[in-house]
Amino acid sequence: MSSLLSTLARAGRALWWFLDASRRALLNLLFVALLAALAWGLLRGGAPALQPKTALVLDLQGRISEQRPASSRSAVLRHLQGEGDGGARLRDLLAVLDAAAKDPAITHALLMTDDLGAAGLPTLREVAAALQRLQAAGKPVIAWGAQLDQRGYYLAAHASEVWLHPMGSVSVQGYGRLRSYYKDLFDKVGITAHVVRAGQYKNAGETFTASGPSPQTLESDAALYGALWASWTTGVERARKKPAGSVMQAIDSLPASLEQAGGDPAGWALQRQWVDALKTRDEMRAAMVQRGAVADDAKPDDGRSTTFRQVHWRDYLARIKPRTDGDALGVIVAEGGIGDGRDGPGRIGGLSTAELIRQARDDKHIKALVLRVNSPGGSAFGSELVRRELELTRAAGKPVVVSMGDVAASGGYWISLAADEIVADEATITGSIGVVAMLPSAGAALGKLGINAAGSSTTWLGTAYDPRRGLDPRFERLLQASVDHVYRDFTARAAAARKTTPEKIDAVAQGRVWAGKDALGHGLVDRLGGLENALKSAATRAKLGADARVVYVEAAPGRLDRWLQRFGLAELTAWAGAAGALFAGDPASTALTTAAAALGLPPAAAAPLLDDLAWLAEPMPDGRHFTAATHCLCVAP
Repeated sequence: MSSLLSTLARAGRALWWFLDASRRALLNLLFVALLAALAWGLLRGGAPALQPKTALVLDLQGRISEQRPASSRSAVLRHLQGEGDGGARLRDLLAVLDAAAKDPAITHALLMTDDLGAAGLPTLREVAAALQRLQAAGKPVIAWGAQLDQRGYYLAAHASEVWLHPMGSVSVQGYGRLRSYYKDLFDKVGITAHVVRAGQYKNAGETFTASGPSPQTLESDAALYGALWASWTTGVERARKKPAGSVMQAIDSLPASLEQAGGDPAGWALQRQWVDALKTRDEMRAAMVQRGAVADDAKPDDGRSTTFRQVHWRDYLARIKPRTDGDALGVIVAEGGIGDGRDGPGRIGGLSTAELIRQARDDKHIKALVLRVNSPGGSAFGSELVRRELELTRAAGKPVVVSMGDVAASGGYWISLAADEIVADEATITGSIGVVAMLPSAGAALGKLGINAAGSSTTWLGTAYDPRRGLDPRFERLLQASVDHVYRDFTARAAAARKTTPEKIDAVAQGRVWAGKDALGHGLVDRLGGLENALKSAATRAKLGADARVVYVEAAPGRLDRWLQRFGLAELTAWAGAAGALFAGDPASTALTTAAAALGLPPAAAAPLLDDLAWLAEPMPDGRHFTAATHCLCVAP
């Protein structure tokens, strides 16, 4: 027995030595690579001038967002886990397209969207408008792909020509989704979801208290999805110069028309003039060479395919030097859920975002402020912190204009209320003026396991809510009173901002979401447009020229990040942290795998369920306070 234990001990020590040596070796290699990259950045000269007839390559991969992830480390972790590099910032794409429109060396562009990730329709409309500005400058855009989904095809349709791989397809489904409803499951296992709300359309907690959608939810969803679909189809039909209604006609007749095309999706798309030509990748390269020039480093005799003269959009972005002189428009991005404290990019911290607004207000060179909102809401308190700072900025004499992106609903609408003007895209998801609070209890479930919670308290509040027992009716009354108070405050602030009465706001509030076009009709926004329109409005209000400098006001990066950014090597700051995290494992991925196994479901099927139920793991109130949320629990489809 002692011999076996000794052998196991030696094996354990050997395994630990191997793991420790591997960890140190990998970190040392990463450190050497970082030093080599820094040396390369110091020694290399500036980028060579672009040659004439250069094609701008817009190979869009990953999601298009307003901000990069909170850290380079998280971006690299996603990349190493096969989730892409975090995609692109909208502002970067727009800057590249607008700069290329003025660059004589760029004569045409190639758009590829096969790997495009999440992007709401307002974001797509912003990029499509920039593509059309490029074409208006006399520079054709060729879109090529093999699998064009609904997002990718929307952008491709706004190109000069659309080329599809002969074995490819165009996939368009429209807008809509199914929700999972958990009441029957909760009843079986003994969990109760206590949902208190203000607003008959405020359906954030409905999936936990009902077995199916309410009539209000069906009504609201139908109107919202209908508005988004009308915007999508109108945009595509105009861009492709097709008659109104042709997209729906093609979808309705799809089974018969695809059979007539011999089951060939690419042939069907060509017959319907959804695309202009069918080309393989090598045929695409040959055609691009004919329209432009052979790549400067191409060597046809070495056995490789000759390609065209090109510059990737990310490399072109590095060539754009921001202006540093003169008065400016400040832009603050408010993207993600809203919390009370401090958060990095991708989340809106009430305190941290308020600090950025104060920073812009105190900057003598910033003459007006644009708040770019892409948020479904969150904490009512955090939302008010942001709104108040914007109100103080206006009082200080600096105009404030809000530009709504994909979503600016509930708390995202609350923070917009202090603006001189609200500019929304016709497909922005906004409104959702309502309040909800959700508390779970699992006393019945624990009882089935033989676990009971009991004790004493000096006041009834001490045990008014405990997830092991349930919710005291008196505490529920307190919760409802708090939620109703926040709702009245919300509608009163909205009425004051929109120069109307709380009663009129209440009629279009009640937690209902609206598409931007409908929100304009109800007086919830001032005009329709994109970020460019908001910037022009802010410049006019501040009496600045049309070419006013634009400065994004963001939290300062760390010293290493700043140093590496000088040499275009910012992403390298992530590798050491990423390596350590990989050794520890990704907790979210581990939890997903474990839960999926317990449910008997593959991770892809379990993921939306786990997202729905994540609120069960959030910190619970302690009986002394509770939180009312202004959140629509909605995402841009």
